[in-house]
Amino acid sequence: MHARLMQAVCAPLAALMFVTAGPLPMAHAAMVPTEQVLRSADQATPVNVATDRERLATFLAREDVRRQMQSLGVDPSEATQRVAAMSDAEVVRVVGKLDQIPAGAGLLGTLIWAVVVIAIILLITDLLGITDVYPIGN
Repeated sequence: MHARLMQAVCAPLAALMFVTAGPLPMAHAAMVPTEQVLRSADQATPVNVATDRERLATFLAREDVRRQMQSLGVDPSEATQRVAAMSDAEVVRVVGKLDQIPAGAGLLGTLIWAVVVIAIILLITDLLGITDVYPIGN
């Protein structure tokens, strides 16, 4: 039974691998002038420092952010003054990192995902007969 189950699982996975890695389009390469790259980069990411400063100030003015700063021992008014003294490049970098921070992500979400992944792995290994964690078919 174990060999039949392995064959039933492996055959579709092998077919899926061949289908996804099979026909890939041909890539074409050419030299691109530096001016064209710089122009496209400027058009793709317009930097408005005044808007970024306002966004950062709004973020620091939020009550939950102020409470978190106080719990970490940071004076919110001093943090606001330091943000006002930042250079334009620093403001752009910080606002860019604000966009990368996952909203609501924390230890609890990570812990839940880890438990779910481990449970799925144990279920699969139990179905394959490698482990005997769940009372399936006993």
